[in-house]
Amino acid sequence: MPLLPPKQTLVETIAVLRQESKSAVALAELKGLVNTLPNPAILINAVILKEAQASSGIENVITTQDKLYHALYAKSAKPDVATKEVLRYREALLMGTKLVKERGFLNTNGIIAIQNELEQNNAGLRKLPGTALINDLTNEVIYTPPDNFDSISNLMSNLELYLNNDTDEISPLIKLAIQHYQFESIHPFYDGNGRTGRIMNVLYLIMKDLLDEPVLYLSSYIIKTKSDYYRLLQEVRTKKNWEEWIMYILKAIEHTALNTISQIKKINDLFKETQLLVQEKLPKIYSKDLIEQLFIHPYCKNEFLVSNLRIERKSASRYLSLLEEIKVIEPQFEGKEAIFINIKLYELLKKG
Repeated sequence: MPLLPPKQTLVETIAVLRQESKSAVALAELKGLVNTLPNPAILINAVILKEAQASSGIENVITTQDKLYHALYAKSAKPDVATKEVLRYREALLMGTKLVKERGFLNTNGIIAIQNELEQNNAGLRKLPGTALINDLTNEVIYTPPDNFDSISNLMSNLELYLNNDTDEISPLIKLAIQHYQFESIHPFYDGNGRTGRIMNVLYLIMKDLLDEPVLYLSSYIIKTKSDYYRLLQEVRTKKNWEEWIMYILKAIEHTALNTISQIKKINDLFKETQLLVQEKLPKIYSKDLIEQLFIHPYCKNEFLVSNLRIERKSASRYLSLLEEIKVIEPQFEGKEAIFINIKLYELLKKG
């Protein structure tokens, strides 16, 4: 398996450079627009959960947004196996984001730590041969990745250097596509390679200061174009078809960034609408901080208001009851526990 980098003429075609420019503009707009939200956590929490759901769905680990929110916020909830697995992806992404922000780089040990969080094991890099990627329908072996531990270690060291090299002139967005191909082709772990690789994508953008937070929901694009994703990965291996693969990833970045930009604008509009409604109907309890809590936590609970607004439990219960009366929130019950859903926001987040 060739080391990085590939020949510049293969990855910097005219078509790629044109698309890179469009993708970079969309991503820059997204980065700036996140800061227009009343609180960026409104979007961060929702996107991380959706990214976890979609990325796991690519691997046929299926759950729903409702199950995820209930598992996160309802104490009595008993999540199924798939929901637990998706929530582990969320934790791995959050852990990886913290790691990259603190260190400013991503190395092999950091990638192993992310995979460990995902899979809840300490297996590390593959040491045993026999791994092959198989077509689920035909059982045909599509690709056999390197299966010698020394080869895998050397390839990962080379990938690490490539990820953290800031001296070359290749656009980070083009490099993102290249590193993602390389990682998936090394296939360094016994399990969790696809999800680890997709976490690395957004961490790379944060590391290169193209995003401040993990708000690019790339797996939504991949799951809708899954056959193209796997076909183009394979065509780099068999035909050195770098151009189409890089174009695919660049278009995914542009498409996803534009979708998220649209969603941010809708969230801002809904926030203002909710502010005006509560100011008009409930002026005695209105505060911007209160509205923020209903948006940061689409599934809100009494204890969130108590801890974040520093009010008494009795006051928190009264606030939620009054907000329910004017139909800003709607209660759901998990056993005896009440959870209050910001319905309009929740529906907006699900569509994004």
